[in-house]
Amino acid sequence: MSHTTESNSVDNASGFESLPLRSEILAAAEALGYSTMTPVQSQSLPTLIEGRDLIAQAKTGSGKTAAFAISLLNRLDESQYHTQALIVCPTRELAEQVAEEIRRLARGIPNVKTLTLCGGRPMGPQLASLKRAPHIVVGTPGRLLKHLEKQTLKINRVETLVLDEADRMLGMGFIEDIDDIDDYLPTTRQTLLFSATYPDEIAQLSASFQTDPVDIRIESETLNAQIKETFYKVDRVDRLQVILRLLALHKPESTLIFCNQKHQCEQLKDDLWDEKLHASALHGDMEQYERDRTLIQFSNKSSSILVATDVAARGLDINELDLVINFELSADPEVHIHRVGRTGRAGRTGTAASLVMGSEENRLAAINNYRGTAHASVSADTLPAWGQFKLYPPMVTLSIGGGKRDKLRPGDILGALTASKEIEGIAIGKITVLDKITYVAITQECAKKALSLLNDGKIKGKRYQARRLR
Repeated sequence: MSHTTESNSVDNASGFESLPLRSEILAAAEALGYSTMTPVQSQSLPTLIEGRDLIAQAKTGSGKTAAFAISLLNRLDESQYHTQALIVCPTRELAEQVAEEIRRLARGIPNVKTLTLCGGRPMGPQLASLKRAPHIVVGTPGRLLKHLEKQTLKINRVETLVLDEADRMLGMGFIEDIDDIDDYLPTTRQTLLFSATYPDEIAQLSASFQTDPVDIRIESETLNAQIKETFYKVDRVDRLQVILRLLALHKPESTLIFCNQKHQCEQLKDDLWDEKLHASALHGDMEQYERDRTLIQFSNKSSSILVATDVAARGLDINELDLVINFELSADPEVHIHRVGRTGRAGRTGTAASLVMGSEENRLAAINNYRGTAHASVSADTLPAWGQFKLYPPMVTLSIGGGKRDKLRPGDILGALTASKEIEGIAIGKITVLDKITYVAITQECAKKALSLLNDGKIKGKRYQARRLR
């Protein structure tokens, strides 16, 4: 039997120092600017520190990663080189974000080894890293199982199992993989289950994997008051024009458009390109390198519009998202809330617009019933005409044919671009160094000069080919 705590307004004024945490963790939290706990942290951490099982409903961006990272680091014995914690994530993007947060919080604890094991990466480097067992493993189900079957990963002494974004793992069909992973785990352990939504399958999953879990619900079932949401009545053939008119009205720097099907993402992306708008698609049929490039371009503001399915958008963590558009409504009201909650984050205001065809009025009614609201779809005739409005992304992404394997670091790229003083540091955005390739964001005005400097010069004494991404 689980113990349930429901809260939509939590007093989270207390800081981490109110908890019995290692001094190294408290210092890291302070250095990262974590002055007060978020609701999910204040409600879950006492339970986590006690070592009890937990099931928590908490949306992306709520601080849940820091909550379970702090608890597992607090009980970690870094002098013992065996895998003590396993975090299972639905996508590689989320796994890498989780691992990075753990490393940031573990900076003051010497010799903590955190390893990501995800598909889309070559096995060789992973096998080399596994020669000395990592303390913490973060991975996706398929790749974790492959290592377990090859006996290159040992999890028989794991003390904490975390199933992150469990609803998405269920939706992606990973339940059998998770069952198989469980066969390799000790029966006595702490199991933490985090989910943005709470379908019936989550309760079933909890019953299979957890023992007397504490159950907390953090995410509010009402829309963030800082988000302005409107539903527009549309015909199927008019949806593109309504989206163009919404862009003309709001002039957003970053827009996320949700589609229910993969082929819709590609078609809408192409339609937007035909209107000379920089749009990218993100869905499950893409190769991993395409997903990486797309997410990087959108997050560094060199692509204005991302058209995505719900599953693909998981792991996308962008606070400054101006506009969310639902190309069509989700059949699940909880999924709708999660979509809309992508804007208006980190204390900012946000805007959401949903297109409602006649056949979807029942879905709008379900959303209203679920949230206790009374939204009605309004005519799109109130929107301005599309006209000649242009929407240019402020940045451009350049790719460089070298990465971590070449021992490149962000500082090397920054130095190569600013050494001649023809480009100022303020013109350079996010630099992302992957295994074999590096991406750097640069302002539109400086892109041509940056490309010339990279191709005509050297980085750490070596020439690399650079090109501008579309």
